[in-house]
Amino acid sequence: MRKTFTGLILRPHQKESALVRMCEKKLHAPCRYFKIIKKSLDARDKSDIKWVYSAECGTEPYAPPLRVFERVRRQPKVVIAGAGPAGLFCALRLLDHGITPVILERGKRVEERTADVEKFFATGTLDPASNVQFGEGGAGTFSDGKLNTQTNDPRNRDVLDTFVKYGAPAEIAYLGKPHIGSKNLRTVVANMRRDIEARGGRFRFSSALTDVRVRDGKLTAIFVNGEEEACDELVLAVGHSARDTFEMLLARGFAIEQKEFAVGVRIEHLQSMIGKAQYGAGYAALPAADYKLVSHASERAVFTFCMCPGGVVVPAASEEGGVVVNGMSEFERDGRNANSALVVQVRRSDFGGDHPLAGVAFQRRLERGAFTLAGGGYKAPVQLVGDFLADRESYYFGEVHPTYAPATAFVPMRALFPAAITDALKAALPDMGAKLMGFASYEAVMTGVESRTSSPVRIVRGAKDMQAANILGVYPCGEGCGYAGATQNTPSSVRQSKTHSLRGAFCFERI
Repeated sequence: MRKTFTGLILRPHQKESALVRMCEKKLHAPCRYFKIIKKSLDARDKSDIKWVYSAECGTEPYAPPLRVFERVRRQPKVVIAGAGPAGLFCALRLLDHGITPVILERGKRVEERTADVEKFFATGTLDPASNVQFGEGGAGTFSDGKLNTQTNDPRNRDVLDTFVKYGAPAEIAYLGKPHIGSKNLRTVVANMRRDIEARGGRFRFSSALTDVRVRDGKLTAIFVNGEEEACDELVLAVGHSARDTFEMLLARGFAIEQKEFAVGVRIEHLQSMIGKAQYGAGYAALPAADYKLVSHASERAVFTFCMCPGGVVVPAASEEGGVVVNGMSEFERDGRNANSALVVQVRRSDFGGDHPLAGVAFQRRLERGAFTLAGGGYKAPVQLVGDFLADRESYYFGEVHPTYAPATAFVPMRALFPAAITDALKAALPDMGAKLMGFASYEAVMTGVESRTSSPVRIVRGAKDMQAANILGVYPCGEGCGYAGATQNTPSSVRQSKTHSLRGAFCFERI
């Protein structure tokens, strides 16, 4: 007999072994099977903070049944463009159905990519093909490794279990806010690659999708680094920064439309301040506190996104002459600062035109403006929140020092953003400060520019077959093609079974 018990409560000082005893009392028998299926921290009452669990247990040993996937008879040549989370999960699912894909990645494998990224952090020397945006694991590999979603799709569990299988901490399978950490992610990504290769899949690094050949509305060939190659089915998992790919696809007749996104800054506070605000005096005995804030104090929604407790702000440029920031934290989340994206809704009317790639141009203007205003060398513009609200320039830091490397320069944020963005941030900060004590404190640091929250385009696809709207044999998938949350669909024409989606990403919060 197996039962699920919810609402099991432990105080912060109690050990999880006590849960087994709770379940045995409810079962009136010894537990021979026990599994935590959910764990979340309830800090609504700072005087009574507690862990809340759901657990599955039984009086007999239990092992979940093995999943069996339908094997296909046909062996088409399937190419996946992009080795980010969408591309990797797509490869795994294709292998489950007996199809051995080729995975193209313009960047390098994660071990070499890490060296390039660390060099950029230290020296400001950017490799446009190997950076925070491009390379094995995708943009999320050098981010926070959060796996938050507002969907309740049962296949979310599949994603979490897969990460655990390849080396992620076991607790992510049941935590209310699962988090892998950047260093752990690199191990997970490498293990995924090794398993895919062992099962027959093939990776090709430093190999960019540079062109496609289309005849009579169907894909007939692809070009890799300028060389033509045969391809029966192409999965586009190129990521939100593959701007040259978007340009190529548009030139080849793909239906591409503008997509709204958000831009803003990274805001940093002392992690201790966030802990006190969220948990009270006992914050040090609890996990690093996070937050999620939304403001409607102006006509534009402003919200925090990809919050990184105990983390750092990282340079995330993929093009020369542009400054982009993102956030990252390790599994321990033990850094001095907390940071989060603080971003404003951007509308199509802000883009400055009806061109399908006008959103890309809007991003570029902000990124290049940030580069120029900060003095070049990938220094990032920064300003204290108090000075920003008072329309004063900043000249010195207080308790909060920026974590961005290689360097920063004081720049008024009003010089960086359009007035509508600046005005929305000014309205939102006091509003958010009323919801989270200290959020709008004078010494908090804003670092620009956070411009890659999500893709500025959507490559239109059919609702049923998931193929590009006007070109057969091509399957747009993941964040880069405008399907947020790294939604991926194994092509039904490839695997000959009902199409479904599997959601998962390395830094994944639904906006």
